[in-house]
Amino acid sequence: MLSVGLTGGIGAGKSEVSRLLVECGAVLIDADRIAREVVAPGTPGLAAVAEAFGPDVLAEDGSLDRPKLGSIVFADAGKLAVLNSIVHPLVGTRSRELETAAAEDAVVVHDVPLLAENALGPLYDVVIVVDVAPATQLDRLVRLRGMTEDDARARMAAQATREKRLEIADIVIDNDVPLDELRGRVREVWAELERRARPVP
Repeated sequence: MLSVGLTGGIGAGKSEVSRLLVECGAVLIDADRIAREVVAPGTPGLAAVAEAFGPDVLAEDGSLDRPKLGSIVFADAGKLAVLNSIVHPLVGTRSRELETAAAEDAVVVHDVPLLAENALGPLYDVVIVVDVAPATQLDRLVRLRGMTEDDARARMAAQATREKRLEIADIVIDNDVPLDELRGRVREVWAELERRARPVP
């Protein structure tokens, strides 16, 4: 089994790359999706978040009010650290369970937004960074996700710098390109991952 950490800044197009890797045959473990599951209504994770941040972070139906929580933690590094200390261990445990269930010869891609920020590179056999220029990130966040420019800049600033991400990369995928080019590059990367996943005779 080859364990791959896939990361990139917000708006870099990481989900598109993970989708293309799945098309090639990768087993995807999506940390964001698991992070939502571990704080779903009725989970110990949600109870811990409500205890740490107060009942105001819960919506009327008892689910987590993500925009409300986001506005609290993205403006305060200390509070973000508290949230991470609750959610990350839960996500780690669930990710390991899913990886253990994969086939022996699988290429398991962990889509981890905060891989660089949390120094998680050593957990993986290979680290792939999806890279775009900051101007591209900003444009995508404002145009495609409807964020204000200030909000987009704050989200970008809360993450590792582009340089810090590139430092930990074994493979870089440039996503400042048309989709066809991106698809070709992902196929090249997949061939390399399959090669690395094969046991050495």
